[in-house]
Amino acid sequence: MSAPDGSPVGTERSIGQLFASATAEMSELVHDEIALAKAQLKQDVKRGVTGSAAFLVGAVLLLFSLPMLNFALAYGIRTWSGWNLAVCFLLSFAANVLVAGLLALIGFIFLKKAKQSHGPQKVAASVKETAGVLQKAKPHPRPERPELVELPRDRAPEAVEAVARSSS
Repeated sequence: MSAPDGSPVGTERSIGQLFASATAEMSELVHDEIALAKAQLKQDVKRGVTGSAAFLVGAVLLLFSLPMLNFALAYGIRTWSGWNLAVCFLLSFAANVLVAGLLALIGFIFLKKAKQSHGPQKVAASVKETAGVLQKAKPHPRPERPELVELPRDRAPEAVEAVARSSS
């Protein structure tokens, strides 16, 4: 097994490697939250388009069907009931208004759902919360290892500096 940066598990990593790993993970987190905001915004737009399409279909239905539907329905009612032709035309118009109102209600419902969805605001709050947690985060105290605290007396300081420069 290996750590996310490719080093074997159980080996000590340098501060630079830890910082690089944390930076890469933070970058991935930010990219993932941006992708989530885009997906939620796309869903809200889709709901808005669906609601607008329902309004448009209702308006087109009312506009284009009124003349032909009113005539057909009015004459059908007159044939069936024998009522005055003017009353029959009023009844056919009322039926068209009822269908258009039903489609408008469906449109209102979809638009209300699109307005109530606070997807991008939730993601922004999550980003702020993550930033707040990271600002307050403190490194965990590590126990001092005795072999690192005391330098061996048989090594020269130049050799220790050379090893320190090569490992960083």
